[in-house]
Amino acid sequence: MKILVTGFDPFGGEKINPAIESVKKLPDEIAGAKIIKLEIPTICHQSLDVIDKAIEEYDPDIVLSIGQAGGRSDITVERIGINIDDCRIPDNAGQQIIDEPVFKNGPAAYFVNLPIKAMVAKIQACQIPASISNSAGTFVCNHVTYGVRHIIETKYPGKKSGFIHIPFLPQQVIDKKNMPSMSLETIVNGLTAAIEAIVETKEDLKITGGTTH
Repeated sequence: MKILVTGFDPFGGEKINPAIESVKKLPDEIAGAKIIKLEIPTICHQSLDVIDKAIEEYDPDIVLSIGQAGGRSDITVERIGINIDDCRIPDNAGQQIIDEPVFKNGPAAYFVNLPIKAMVAKIQACQIPASISNSAGTFVCNHVTYGVRHIIETKYPGKKSGFIHIPFLPQQVIDKKNMPSMSLETIVNGLTAAIEAIVETKEDLKITGGTTH
């Protein structure tokens, strides 16, 4: 099995992005699966082009994308991507897309097709906070969550994909009072556990991961 793991470059004025920093530190093999690491730009559409080319080149079975979610305190495994770009800030190309679909001919949303509850359970078993997220936002992270699912459904049927959001690193919150963070080592351990669950799980766990609001 081959798993393509992507991480974004820094954006929004940050000098570092825990996404690509954690991806770089992942083992080259996890639970027998080969890990292919890829940095992607925090740019709408260009990020998807880079991933699409990597799928063509490496032919991975699974694409797992990692993104920074400043303000979240735990590792959050995304459930769904929606077909909308509504960027709160410009991306790294300076474009601020507002209320436009990721793909004009695409459905309203795609559920990821990874064992998200098993992934959360495996991360938590390592004594690391984790939960299911039902919103990947409307910036480039959601763009990739939705966009990769659409690319796979239309060009590479049978492959799987998903998205994980991670908190800020401690050095990013020195000037951000009361902002949660997580060490790089803990993030890497959590992502490793999630990938182990992806490899080992044939049918996802039937346990609650929902919220009331």
